[in-house]
Amino acid sequence: MAQGNLHYQYNRLSIAEKLIAINVLVFILNGLVPFLLRISPNSIVQWFELPNGIMEFLVQPWSIITYSFFHGGFGHLFWNMLLIYFVGRIFLNLFDARRFLNVYLLGVMLGGLFFIFGYNVFPAFFDVNASLIGASAGASGVLIFICTYMPNQEVRLLFFNVKLWYIGAFVVLMDLIQLPYSGNAGGHLAHLGGALLGYWYARQLLSGTDIGAGFSKLLDSFANMFKKTEKKAPMKTVYRNRQGASTTSSRADYDKKTKQKKIDAILDKISKSGYESLSKAEKDFLFQAGKEK
Repeated sequence: MAQGNLHYQYNRLSIAEKLIAINVLVFILNGLVPFLLRISPNSIVQWFELPNGIMEFLVQPWSIITYSFFHGGFGHLFWNMLLIYFVGRIFLNLFDARRFLNVYLLGVMLGGLFFIFGYNVFPAFFDVNASLIGASAGASGVLIFICTYMPNQEVRLLFFNVKLWYIGAFVVLMDLIQLPYSGNAGGHLAHLGGALLGYWYARQLLSGTDIGAGFSKLLDSFANMFKKTEKKAPMKTVYRNRQGASTTSSRADYDKKTKQKKIDAILDKISKSGYESLSKAEKDFLFQAGKEK
């Protein structure tokens, strides 16, 4: 019962809340499993974090997405999830879950590519063993998308209202300022990659082009790989009549047609004389037919 209730509660969450739940679960497991197995905390993360080298990335290409589900500490997790929650609420008032996932994951991916590019072109700004984790690039992508799509929309920030484009401009400016001095050049570069994706996506959408349509189809194809193959319909015996037309011998089809005729007759009776004119047997039949549908 408890497992079924958890599954029900999870399905009721929005896509942003589901992402938050997954990130929190990964954070807990990443802290718990190494402790229980008495292994290094980095033993698990190293398979999912985004490496800085091009060859290392090609060895584990899945890390272009999986890095976003791991965080370096509670503060790192908390602020990222808080941002996803608030921008998710605004975004999902305008668009569906599919588009949110498109913007978020594409932001994660472009942010990751910015990190790898920056490390290999400007290595002086990075630590020697730098790698990338965290959902910041995806969150930045969604935030800047919203700020670009409806820049003059005002939101309540503490004690006063602020236009969204002010917030977006401030976030991008802070990343640019901190890029060479903060000691987290990779993180800020990933934020800027996600922000660029969000801006570009929104601008294209305003002009009538959804740049995430192809990516959405790719996700669908990937999801279909894990779906169970539908059972084939049972074979039916086919006979030929004198005119050569095909007819199927199916008792189920006959019963279905007969049942539908009876339903039509009852509905016709209701339209002429009202529901109360039906007999108990007719009411029961109509009730059962409605349940089966």
